Amino acid sequence: MAEPTALASELFPIITAADLDAALRFYEGLLGGRVEYRFPETGEAAYVSLRFGDGQLGIGRQEAGEQPAGPVTLWVYVADCAAALARLVGAGVEVLAEPQTQPWGERMAIVRDPDGNRVLVADHG
Repeated sequence: MAEPTALASELFPIITAADLDAALRFYEGLLGGRVEYRFPETGEAAYVSLRFGDGQLGIGRQEAGEQPAGPVTLWVYVADCAAALARLVGAGVEVLAEPQTQPWGERMAIVRDPDGNRVLVADHG
């Protein structure tokens, strides 16, 4: 059997935010994402794509009356889990789990973003 030809060259999560500005303050301002794409280019954004090293995250604005897409869990690598968590806590981010070394050697903490999504903040240990 022949190997299937890959149709996708990149895959990234897209979340829906009830408050896109708050989501950007979290993902861009606190976690250091870089806005790569914004639609529309001017005025109130409906969608923003952020770059984190080799990864990216899309965030779409939840329209009034629209049913939320539902919470997701995201994994974010940082240089130092404890330092990152301290910065997030300083900004009032809710912590669900303090940093712990995982059986595979990485340190991981869990926080909640402004829309209730779980974000696993980890370093390589």
